[in-house]
Amino acid sequence: MSAAHAVSTRLSSLEGRVGVVTGQSSGLGTAIAGVLADAGAKVYAFNRTVREEADHAGVTQWSVDVTDEQAVTEAVRRLGESEGIDFLVNNAGATVKRRAEGLTTSQWRNVQDVNIDALFTLARETFPYLSKSEHVGRIVSIASMAAHLGFPEVTPYCASKAAVLGLTRGLAIEWAQDNVLVNSISPGWFPSEMNRSVLEADPERERRVLARIPLGRYGDPQNIADMALFLLSDAGRYITAQDFAVDGGALGKGF
Repeated sequence: MSAAHAVSTRLSSLEGRVGVVTGQSSGLGTAIAGVLADAGAKVYAFNRTVREEADHAGVTQWSVDVTDEQAVTEAVRRLGESEGIDFLVNNAGATVKRRAEGLTTSQWRNVQDVNIDALFTLARETFPYLSKSEHVGRIVSIASMAAHLGFPEVTPYCASKAAVLGLTRGLAIEWAQDNVLVNSISPGWFPSEMNRSVLEADPERERRVLARIPLGRYGDPQNIADMALFLLSDAGRYITAQDFAVDGGALGKGF
């Protein structure tokens, strides 16, 4: 093995690490968990619905509703005390498509419960284990370009994802001396179930979305998974309090 290959392997390896990925049952979560497992990690997927068939040998599914504080606390303690926890990937998300003046408090609350409150609960509960990780504990949360830009009919989603950035920075600075690095990833438009639900009834909006992306195409979930791997690997040991846009250049585009 060449020296360059050895360095590359070391920087991209998660061998010996144990972590949690939420919302793994589809889309970005499936890709992220698979890539991390392929890199050698033992991945525990906290999903509201557990599929009967295993989709990856290195991924173990647990039935955990991330909005159920007691369930999260018990699951984290069970995993942490048995194997330790080296990383947490907050991927589970929710949205609702409706103009703000027609939103119910319940609809608003549901999006915040999944997209931001659950992230805080998971971060708080995993902290005692992350802070003891010999690999340096990591938290990576999936934000969105909606954390940076306003979009019509998804105000609760925009607000919750902007809060993810604030949570990321706050925890990163507070835990900088506690062996925990905290970052986020802001995906652009990807072919996910959530995005399809927003675009399926509006072909013109989809045309506008593609026109907004300088690379002229949707991203692949693998792009997000690769960024997560980078941040969780030894290559990301000096990175904290940052948000990484993986969006084909959309956030950088002017008029």
